[in-house]
Amino acid sequence: MPTLQRDPYDTAERPITLDRREGPHGEVVLRRRGSGAGAVHEIIANGCFLMDTSDGRSERLLVDAALAALPADRPEPSVLIGGLGVGFSLARAAEEPRWGRITVAEREPAVIDWHRTGPLGALSARALADPRTEVVEGDLLHHLRTAPVRYDALCLDIDNGPGWTVTEDNDGLYSPAGLAGCRERLTPGGVLAVWSARPSAAFEATLRNAGFEGVRTEEIAVARGVPDVVHLAQRAA
Repeated sequence: MPTLQRDPYDTAERPITLDRREGPHGEVVLRRRGSGAGAVHEIIANGCFLMDTSDGRSERLLVDAALAALPADRPEPSVLIGGLGVGFSLARAAEEPRWGRITVAEREPAVIDWHRTGPLGALSARALADPRTEVVEGDLLHHLRTAPVRYDALCLDIDNGPGWTVTEDNDGLYSPAGLAGCRERLTPGGVLAVWSARPSAAFEATLRNAGFEGVRTEEIAVARGVPDVVHLAQRAA
């Protein structure tokens, strides 16, 4: 007999708040729905749902698609993941032995704590212990401006994507100037992958105008509504 799966969009089950903090950019909350192996954890920022642990396919695609788009002869490529979130993207990167240096930039100390000592560690503990992994606590734009190294891939999972940001500060990342900064932080031929909660032809045009090549979009169907997408673009070799 098939196992019935709980619909993560069912609001009949009251969530339990596990932690609530005032962070550098507003309130962040960690909640849990259900219990045991079927429990789903959610991150809420400034009262807006950001992500949960019910389905990480699009976050995994973010990392897989970036690696697949890189030149095949590039040994041990480095990757910068923008946003730790619930940990799907980091865990996927650490599962792949072809990645070399894996850097994660996360500006919310609470999110980092929830992974290091809280319930989200169930997804990320192995990846955080991987010697290739480095967690940078701070704003991604600041890191892009000041990091002394370049990366072969940038995988951005910030807010709900370029067309639907919860905090105004994140708008700058997806602006022409922010994307130009991403391009400059990439090695020649490097790949930018951007997760989004909805497709955006306008963002594709913004990527092209920022000097990227090979702009395209990959979709992941979701239970309800428009598909999640990953926007892909490449710096000229």
